[in-house]
Amino acid sequence: MGSRLRVFLTSEQDKTLFNLRTADVPQKVRDRAEVIRLSAHGWYVDGCLSQEVTPLTRNYTI
Repeated sequence: MGSRLRVFLTSEQDKTLFNLRTADVPQKVRDRAEVIRLSAHGWYVDGCLSQEVTPLTRNYTI
């Protein structure tokens, strides 16, 4: 199990990631956006998907 990573989003970043849920993008992109949003709201997502997303969250951490 990897270490837990907490992400902090601005309201604009959260809205952008939320809008990806209905955008014409691959399912993998939607899933990754949702994992980032869940992390920002205090949830921890365990498993392979969270390991794939960790490098992407660097843009959103403080």
